[in-house]
Amino acid sequence: MRLLIVEDETDLADALARGLRAQGYAVDVANNGEQGLVQAEINDYDLAILDLGLPDIDGLEVCRRLRASQPRLLILILTAHSRPEQRVAGLDAGADDYLSKPFHFEELAARLRALLRRDLEARAPVLEYGDLRLDAAARAAWQGSRRLPLTLKEFRLLEYLMHHPGEVISQEALLEHIWDSEADPFTNTVRVHINSLRRKLHEDSAHPQYIETVIGQGYRFIPTTHAEARG
Repeated sequence: MRLLIVEDETDLADALARGLRAQGYAVDVANNGEQGLVQAEINDYDLAILDLGLPDIDGLEVCRRLRASQPRLLILILTAHSRPEQRVAGLDAGADDYLSKPFHFEELAARLRALLRRDLEARAPVLEYGDLRLDAAARAAWQGSRRLPLTLKEFRLLEYLMHHPGEVISQEALLEHIWDSEADPFTNTVRVHINSLRRKLHEDSAHPQYIETVIGQGYRFIPTTHAEARG
């Protein structure tokens, strides 16, 4: 899951980014409304955390523009105002939830999980191809009856590939969606995680059943079982 934080208080934004990255999210930060809108145009985000008290563009206007351009983007607004009318204004502008400042990080993280879980359940909570099954809402994956012992990044990597069956996904695209804009494009992080994922799937990279390396292009999830591929 890739998140965008639009918050002009740099200390708060950096602290939120660190905490959410530690929970396995890919996180980008924008310190004003204009930058946030540009980032949202360039990148594909699952959820935006939006402060209403921005220095350049009114946060409600940013919320309305995000909602108009990306109807499926989840938006959690942060506001220093506790009056009901302020919260109602944010929800009417297109936000999915709100949180008043000051707040505990644990509550913010719980609200994000609830929003993302409801969204996943409304879309396609369980992905199944052959003997692989991935439940995004439960954040669990199985190979047959065996639950796969995946790290958060490995789970996100498998989830993203299974959401794009048959497509060749570049290393850059995987870095951007599963990590964030600060990821080094020259790193071997993707290859390391792919290799670890293959080991847990008991897969031979020379004869892949699940994840194929397309030399010079990226990786492709094979949406068939090994037996079907041979037949």
